[in-house]
Amino acid sequence: MILRTKRLILREFQVDDWKPTHVYQNDPRYLRFYDRDSMSPADTHALISAFLGFEAERPRRNTQLAILLASTGELIGNVGVRREAPDHPVADMGYELAPRHWGHGYATEAARAMRDWAFGDEGLARLHAHCIADNAASARVLEKLGMRREGLLRDHVFQKGRFWDVLLYGILRDEWAAGEGNEP
Repeated sequence: MILRTKRLILREFQVDDWKPTHVYQNDPRYLRFYDRDSMSPADTHALISAFLGFEAERPRRNTQLAILLASTGELIGNVGVRREAPDHPVADMGYELAPRHWGHGYATEAARAMRDWAFGDEGLARLHAHCIADNAASARVLEKLGMRREGLLRDHVFQKGRFWDVLLYGILRDEWAAGEGNEP
């Protein structure tokens, strides 16, 4: 599976993708909102193996794609949609981006392509996502996708020695069809 945008290529993961993934997964800026302080090479291999396993699912329940810059082929992150069951009309969306590529609209561009695929090709009825409330950049991406803030889970996650609030976002198929979240 390959999705293309103006500046990005979203494609299935390959075994060698562990190397660039490992680099950004260990950047302190990336790790700020995660429950770990680093990721071992073995853990990164296991993550990529899980993504490769998604490709083998028949019927497919999870789709996680590598994000590459179209101009250079550099892997800069990933984006995915995960369902509880292959025929379930609701899915959770997530994305991550290497910190050195933050601030260029790549996360929004990749997530928008994945959202459009999920509602278009996959025929989903609802797509939802969550983020740590302090992660304002991630919340902005979700809002740019036309997702509405649906809730706040106070002190929902305990990591890095403290509690964190979590924001919940969602968008329905008819909202997507009406063009919400399609501005440039």
